[in-house]
Amino acid sequence: MSTSAKAGFPAGTRLKLESRRPTMSRDFLAQITGSFAMPAGENPTVAMIEAAYRHHGLNWRYINCEVSPENLKEAVAGARAMGWAGFNCSIPHKVAVIQHLDGLGESAEIIGAVNTIVRRGDTLIGENTDGKGFVKALSDVTDPEGKKVVLFGAGGAARAVGVEMALAGAAEITLVNRGRERGEAVARLIDEKTPAKAVYAAWEGAFAIPEDTDIVIHATSVGLYPDLNGLPDIDLSTLRPSMVVADGIHNPPRTRLIRAAEAAGCKTADGLGMLVNQGVIGIKYWTGLDVDAAVMRQALIDLDL
Repeated sequence: MSTSAKAGFPAGTRLKLESRRPTMSRDFLAQITGSFAMPAGENPTVAMIEAAYRHHGLNWRYINCEVSPENLKEAVAGARAMGWAGFNCSIPHKVAVIQHLDGLGESAEIIGAVNTIVRRGDTLIGENTDGKGFVKALSDVTDPEGKKVVLFGAGGAARAVGVEMALAGAAEITLVNRGRERGEAVARLIDEKTPAKAVYAAWEGAFAIPEDTDIVIHATSVGLYPDLNGLPDIDLSTLRPSMVVADGIHNPPRTRLIRAAEAAGCKTADGLGMLVNQGVIGIKYWTGLDVDAAVMRQALIDLDL
């Protein structure tokens, strides 16, 4: 006896089983974003970005890719061919990637380096969220408008931070670096391309922070994991409670400099805030959405960096 007859239906009746069959209402084609860097294994950005995607119910993914300098051109071409919505570039690609893009945002063009690439139609445009993220994190502590800044470092991160601080209204920036040529170049860039006044100061021995300084920014790699005991060569006795001290190191977020500044009575801004806020800005570029920064910060805290 047929199954339909056993169920009380006339023989030969064909049962409709639509209710048992899965529908194709879900979208299985996720929007792809990611990161190109070398090395890439210690970059926690993937954790905070994907946490934001999940929290906001976005069908988006973020893929951390280790890309060597000799393969950067092909990696960008691959992202373009596969329709990636955008990607980040970290060390050592922030300058080299520019030649493979179709254009640059305003501040990225001044800085001469990018860390966020955005697909706009058929073009890939380079933006720089490093400095923007830093300024946003710092703005939660103090307004850069009219402030006197001492900035340590002259690499890509320092250049981005210096330009964005100037565009945010900082009045004077003293660029402190051991290499004179590089330091003078960054100071000249800020002085000529932004409204702020910028000068170079040699970094010879423990640098004494001028008494009238409002904001101290550390933008070198000293103190970055695994150099947990690293401390930039600064005369800590010249830190004053009236100063705000910001450290760009995100791993660990509570660096020796941050702890020393707190002990001196300074307000502080850590590198975790910079990392989170540059990620928030990057996601805004890619998706158009303002995502929850607290969710992203918590994802990083949960990693126990």
